[in-house]
Amino acid sequence: MTVAPANEIAKRYRRICDEVGPAVTVVVATKYVSVEEMAALTEAGIEVVGENRAQDLLAKHSAYGRVFRWHFIGHLQSNKVKVVNETCELVHSLSSDSAARRLTVPALLEINLSGEETKSGIAPEEAAELVRRYPFIRGLMTMPPLTGDPEASRPYFRRLRELAEGLGLAELSMGSSQDYRVAVEEGATYVRLGEVLFRDGG
Repeated sequence: MTVAPANEIAKRYRRICDEVGPAVTVVVATKYVSVEEMAALTEAGIEVVGENRAQDLLAKHSAYGRVFRWHFIGHLQSNKVKVVNETCELVHSLSSDSAARRLTVPALLEINLSGEETKSGIAPEEAAELVRRYPFIRGLMTMPPLTGDPEASRPYFRRLRELAEGLGLAELSMGSSQDYRVAVEEGATYVRLGEVLFRDGG
């Protein structure tokens, strides 16, 4: 993906921030943004970035560590936790007890609501025990099945909110470029956006 010019990213970012309101944090997903292209994000006024891979997180953080607030949004392996502890303020994708035991920063539990084997995350019924065991868990995250219809994501977002409420958790990371508006309507406190900001000519 070719990243759009900084002024175009800035315009889209401001529009989305105004649209979702101050109660929702826009986490800019940088999975497909190179270290060099991160410069456009600084010029665009991006505040919070989310990285998927520990190796890329290290490279980007070493170049732009103080420019952004860093979140980890990819599958968290226990052997990568040290990198995340040293660089991030929040993990969106905690899904194992082994990673939780090593984690020292706040986290959201990733819940696999669709039951898709290709997706990370724990089953909803496993959440209560991990929340009880680890006080640094602040909320929940989910990724609904890919769809061209944003409304198809609504039942998953609603179910995540209801699960979080039952566990006494306030934070919800849900919604991406195609369905973030529905996620916000269902109570998202974080949306993870990439393509809608970066797509050149879009």
